Amino acid sequence: MQDYVIASGELSVVKSNHIGPNTRIWQFVVILPDARIGADCNICSHALIENDVIIGDRVTVKSGVQLWDGLRIEDDVFIGPNVTFTNDPFPRSKHYPPAFPVTTVKAGASIGGGATILPGITIGCGAMVGAGAVVTKSVPDYAVVVGNPARIVRYLEGNDERAGNDPAAQGGARGGQDAELS
Repeated sequence: MQDYVIASGELSVVKSNHIGPNTRIWQFVVILPDARIGADCNICSHALIENDVIIGDRVTVKSGVQLWDGLRIEDDVFIGPNVTFTNDPFPRSKHYPPAFPVTTVKAGASIGGGATILPGITIGCGAMVGAGAVVTKSVPDYAVVVGNPARIVRYLEGNDERAGNDPAAQGGARGGQDAELS
């Protein structure tokens, strides 16, 4: 018996047996057999989740998102509508790398709608990626990045409830508008 809820009846294809309790899966979602999804997640319509994907607890994946092999998403992450993840740095039709680079989205991070995330990078704990940003390098913990290519515009304060509730986080004006990503 499944503990997750397919909110759309028979309109999704869910092949994985590794889905946590109280996760809701909406219509037109495809989840491949080896994908792992935690508890209390919300997988919105028109999402695709490949085999080598691990999703933590309380993650929201909005509509139109494809999660490709090599993606690791930690707890409490928000992925906005139509975010694009890539997993092959040199794509060619019918030519696959021996292994896909691992892309990690750390706990409490948020990615705004329409952002593009290149392969093999890490989005730090509590970080925020602005809508439409093109992230070409790893993003530090609690950084806010925007633009193409994405640049740090500020850091979230540790006591900001939207920063992931990490009291150890330091913030303020570190970085500045033209700060480089690592």
